[in-house]
Amino acid sequence: MQSTDLGTKESGKIWHRKPSPATRDGIIVNIIHTTSDYLPKVLRFLNVAFDSSGDSLIAGDHQGNIYVFDLSGNRFNLVHRTAQACTALAFNLHRKSEFLVALADYSIKCFDTVTKELVSWMRGHESSVFSISVHASGRYAITTSSDTAQLWDLDTFQRKRKLNILQSVGIQKVFFLPLSNTILSCFKDNSIFAWECDTLLCKYQLPAPPESSSVLYKVFAVTRDGRILAAGGKSNHLHLWCLEAKQLFRIIQMPTKVRAIRQLEFLPDSFDAGSNQVLGVLSQDGIMRFINIQTCKLLFEIGSLEEGISSSVISPHGRYIASVMENGSLNIYSVQALTQEINKPPPPLVKVIEDVPKSKVTAGDLKVKVTSGRVQRPAKPRENKIQTRILKQDLTGNFENKENELSDGLNKKRLQILLKGYGEYPTKYRTLSALAHWSAIFSDTPYLPLLAFPFVKLFQNNQLICFEVVATLIINWCQHWFEYFPNPPINILSMVENVLAFHDKELLQHFTDHDVTSQLYAWPLLETVFSEVLTREEWLKLFDNVFSNHPSFLLMTVVAYNTCSRAPLLHCDLKDDFEYFFHHRNNLDISVVIREVYHLMDTTPADIHPENMLDAFVALTKGQYPVFNQYPRFIVDYQTQERERIRNDELDYLRERQTVENMQAEVDQQRVEDEAWYQKQELLRKAEEARREMLLQEEEKMIQQRQRLAAVKRELKVREMHLQDAARRRFLKLQQDQREMELRRLDDEIQRKVHMRDREIATTAKDLEMRHLELESQKRLYEKNLTKNQETVAKEMREDIDAYRRKVDLEERSFLRLMETDQTQNQNTQKLIEENLAKAEQACLNTDWRIQALHKQRCDDLQRNGCYQEMAKLLQENRRKEMEVLNAMMGKETKKWEEAEEKDFQLKSEKKASALSDASRKWFLEKEMKDALEHAERPRNRAVVPRCLNERVASSCLPRTSQFNDVSELDSSARSSFNQRKKQWDSTEQGLLERVRNLRQRLAAQARNRCQTPHLLAT
Repeated sequence: MQSTDLGTKESGKIWHRKPSPATRDGIIVNIIHTTSDYLPKVLRFLNVAFDSSGDSLIAGDHQGNIYVFDLSGNRFNLVHRTAQACTALAFNLHRKSEFLVALADYSIKCFDTVTKELVSWMRGHESSVFSISVHASGRYAITTSSDTAQLWDLDTFQRKRKLNILQSVGIQKVFFLPLSNTILSCFKDNSIFAWECDTLLCKYQLPAPPESSSVLYKVFAVTRDGRILAAGGKSNHLHLWCLEAKQLFRIIQMPTKVRAIRQLEFLPDSFDAGSNQVLGVLSQDGIMRFINIQTCKLLFEIGSLEEGISSSVISPHGRYIASVMENGSLNIYSVQALTQEINKPPPPLVKVIEDVPKSKVTAGDLKVKVTSGRVQRPAKPRENKIQTRILKQDLTGNFENKENELSDGLNKKRLQILLKGYGEYPTKYRTLSALAHWSAIFSDTPYLPLLAFPFVKLFQNNQLICFEVVATLIINWCQHWFEYFPNPPINILSMVENVLAFHDKELLQHFTDHDVTSQLYAWPLLETVFSEVLTREEWLKLFDNVFSNHPSFLLMTVVAYNTCSRAPLLHCDLKDDFEYFFHHRNNLDISVVIREVYHLMDTTPADIHPENMLDAFVALTKGQYPVFNQYPRFIVDYQTQERERIRNDELDYLRERQTVENMQAEVDQQRVEDEAWYQKQELLRKAEEARREMLLQEEEKMIQQRQRLAAVKRELKVREMHLQDAARRRFLKLQQDQREMELRRLDDEIQRKVHMRDREIATTAKDLEMRHLELESQKRLYEKNLTKNQETVAKEMREDIDAYRRKVDLEERSFLRLMETDQTQNQNTQKLIEENLAKAEQACLNTDWRIQALHKQRCDDLQRNGCYQEMAKLLQENRRKEMEVLNAMMGKETKKWEEAEEKDFQLKSEKKASALSDASRKWFLEKEMKDALEHAERPRNRAVVPRCLNERVASSCLPRTSQFNDVSELDSSARSSFNQRKKQWDSTEQGLLERVRNLRQRLAAQARNRCQTPHLLAT
């Protein structure tokens, strides 16, 4: 199994040699992520997700580092550092390089694996998101938390819908069904609903599980064709639902050691058309078991009790399984390797059996199953295979333990006999061990690694034995080595030099001539215990003899090595050649050297023999090791103090470096946060600018709309003014036409009356006798016409007064609208005063109309024009004169009321005078009629009618006008009546002509006033 540490690398290879996963575990590579701090720590992977192709996956750790692993290209890359743990991942969007990650701050971010940039940032959850499900099209995603599920549009990254539920119910999982447009929502009360994605209408609800299997669903899995739903929870029961039939069709009971199900995943197969048959079940023990849901057989399993699985994801094509382990690492499994035994082809029908030597075949190793009609190949029973593997492990372990044991029953004499007989000890008595230190000096001894190296290699399986062997070596064969510490042992080297001088003076002289001391030809051999110049077998053979003799044997070996190599040494002239010779292997027979050592041990004089200067062999004490203090303590203590000081300085340096690194990390983190903040601020600024531009555009549009609206209002106002002006002009023209028609009618009436007068005069002249009758009928006709004329005139006057009043009201309303803009504070008071003024004017106009309508209208026009001019001038003045205007108007109002009262009094007096005149005329007429009856009886009947007529005319005309008062003065005689009648017609004609002239003048004055009034209002 290969292992890859990501470390601080942002990219690299996933494996460095071609992976060959074993059938036993199927692991392609184990991926870990450790930091490079002073105290390294493992960064735990939390989530993993495959892309739609199945050849790439993303993984996120608890510090927010998100990596993408390309299994086909054998590369990994760091995509982003989010600085917070990821809670869910999704890598199968419709844009293949994008993926979704849910973070610990409840947000969801979208990144691009190619550009390594943030694509979008989605918020809306109020708790941690533990599941992300992507639609088959890759355009929609559902994010699920404990309290809600939200549907997102991945084209606009906007939330479309939100599923809110009661807090007491809770959501287990909400996800899309594969290859369909259905959303499945699973709640904590075991209710499962299916929804239509587009309309979000409920399609169906699965019935409640049977009461006999009380399982609270917590994990779910669906086959690739979306037909079967697997559900499990805190139980060893597994429920299989048929979504087409909407019913529970199978309950699978897992083994008893499975107490809870943590995850369910279907294993895809390229040849099952989406109806997956293999289901992976991750239980509470960290083992994921893969079972066949049809045969209910266990196929294989991954993970173990020691290396448990936290969660797993299977690639869409079913080739890889990515598992997040409980120790935080990431394992990539090969499904092909795991299913190799399952997918093994059937055995051949014919098998050739070869003869095998009996010594190689043991009973019980192979079992041959023979059935009728078929020949099967020999197969090992499963039990024997397991036992064989365990047996091999036991044999190996026992061998190693025996190798590292030192029995107390070894006899030194027996070992020496074996050594003399064979030249070396048997191989089984050499042991492997490791090196350790028990004295302070060895921490400062520079050559100690060279001294202990061969023993470390030899006793690498037992550190205790290695320690004891090296300690024994130091106590016995390294006597007096540390008396001149930290210099080489001069005393020991002097012993070697004395022995060499005794046995080979020529060689010693050659060393002296070339300035080669014992530190060059003896010390390298001693400090490395001959490990640099001998092979393994030679070294073992030599030390079999060294450990079996007196400690001086090692020093004699140095002398013997030099004397046996004297020929090449005598040919060396350079000091570098000597150094090379004693640090490298040479062509020298170790057996000859050993024989020479024994010869030197026997022939060396006692005065220079190292045996007399070195103590005999002393074994290590039992219970505890001996104290080793054969060295200058002050030097070691000084070096210990210096080393402690250096160690403290180094620790301070490391702490400072760690502090600096932490500060640098904080600075980097702060820089990253600042960059993120600046980017966020830049995004906010751009968003604000965009919003500001949008607001400016909206304001510009609103201003344009307001301008268009104002233009439309102005156009409508102008059109309204034009319409009002046109209507006013049409009304004025209509009035003028009516006046002209009235004038023409009056002219026609006058002409008719003149013609009638002429006819009456002619008739009177022709038939004087019929005069009284004609005069009476004429008087009646005249009275009738005169009554009509009076009614017509009164009607015309009323129409004129009404039209005049409407005109006055219209002008006053226009003028008041003009004044409203400048007189908002005194509007109510002015309105009241104007109403009172209008009432006063109305009273005056009514009184004037009763007295003299035409004259008063003209006076009122002139007076109102003057008032308008005065008020228009006052509007242009300062507002400080408003009170004066109000006072003036109130004074004018008072005067008007006084004038109205005076005219009312005058009207009443005139009425009284008219009544007195009527009474006097009545009395006069009665007197005349009585006189006429008395003087002439015949013409009495002829005079009755004129008198009665005159009486009626006088009674009907006097209250209205005094123009026809002379009619009552007719003489009873025909001549006098004719003369008076003629005079009466003449006066009536003159009165009518005068009235026509006055009416024309009044109409012309009104026309002039109408032309001047808009000008005054405009000013």
